[in-house]
Amino acid sequence: MYDCIIIGAGAAGLMAALTAGQRGRRVLLLDHAEKVGKKILISGGGRCNFTNLGCAPENFLSANPHFAKSALARYTPHDFLEMVERHGIAWHEKTLGQLFCDGSARQIVQMLLDECAAGSVDIRLNCTIRDVSRADHFRVTTSLGDFSSPGLILATGGLSIPKMGATGFAHDLASRFGLKLRDVRPGLVPLTFQGETGAWMRGLSGVALPCTATAGQAQFAEAMLFTHRGLSGPAILQISSYWREGTEITLDIAPGMNAEHLLLDAKRGRPKAQAATVLAELLPARLATELAAQHLPPRPMAEMPDTALKHLGRLLNGWRFRPDGSEGYAKAEVTAGGIDTDGLSSRTMEAKAVPGLHVIGEAVDVTGWLGGYNFQWAWASGRAAGEAV
Repeated sequence: MYDCIIIGAGAAGLMAALTAGQRGRRVLLLDHAEKVGKKILISGGGRCNFTNLGCAPENFLSANPHFAKSALARYTPHDFLEMVERHGIAWHEKTLGQLFCDGSARQIVQMLLDECAAGSVDIRLNCTIRDVSRADHFRVTTSLGDFSSPGLILATGGLSIPKMGATGFAHDLASRFGLKLRDVRPGLVPLTFQGETGAWMRGLSGVALPCTATAGQAQFAEAMLFTHRGLSGPAILQISSYWREGTEITLDIAPGMNAEHLLLDAKRGRPKAQAATVLAELLPARLATELAAQHLPPRPMAEMPDTALKHLGRLLNGWRFRPDGSEGYAKAEVTAGGIDTDGLSSRTMEAKAVPGLHVIGEAVDVTGWLGGYNFQWAWASGRAAGEAV
């Protein structure tokens, strides 16, 4: 008999397990994979972007923007960093507050395992969950036997990166217990384009540049990348979580500049220059050549109609696209949407209608920005549940 069974040995599950175990709870941690923390191991190019110093509730997308505040306030990036430093793991800060290991993501996984060992957590891997039921206690039927406990924590994540073993288990089980799902979709995912737009984008595959991407009220100023299927890069991944099928995104690919004025000034100041040459001073050369060919006549700048230059300038500062779709869960870094927070306690992550059932991490309708925010949500929500069971 355990005090708590946790299904899912990823970031959130490990944090919940070590927290509950070090409080003296008898904890069983189950996972169908052959090792713990598989997504941790591949994150940040193998160096694990384990948190973000600028983490705040505003960095998360949820139908209830207030839900994440309690857990995030009670377990901060500095709390996790204290654990990292206590284990002697060297780290560094990249842009925008992102923290990475100097060495390997394996160090983070080993740290979490050591902390679980300190709490005498019983970890069982290669464990297939066959059934979960609830009477007086939760009963979990598995390929390794049957287990029961008064507390159950769902930490199996979402649907993103199925090749790593991701499934909809948490969503399915939560639905069986009467919890609702909200707007489940791929998040932090490249966007795809077909037809004529997709064709010329393929010709620019590999071209990267700074931009400001906008969808609705959301806006991100980072890099974008043309791919053989459409657009990617940090700015596109960020805005993808806010984009909905059938709607447009807007890209300013000359951020901080008034492109219309620059092109008109170039016409008067450099009348003999070719348009592609002028554009190449603002944009990567391949993109400059493509845009000049698409939008301007093949003449020197002096012979360009002002109307054509104004149109192209406005385009550079506000290029509107309607993506055909995304690259889906296979390339999505997270699953956006998830278990409706209306049915959960923001302090304990416990289901209001199912005492003893807690849901944490990516399975919940709380989706962080790119850059360590989703790991911080995993740590914070895992800590909240681990303190409550």
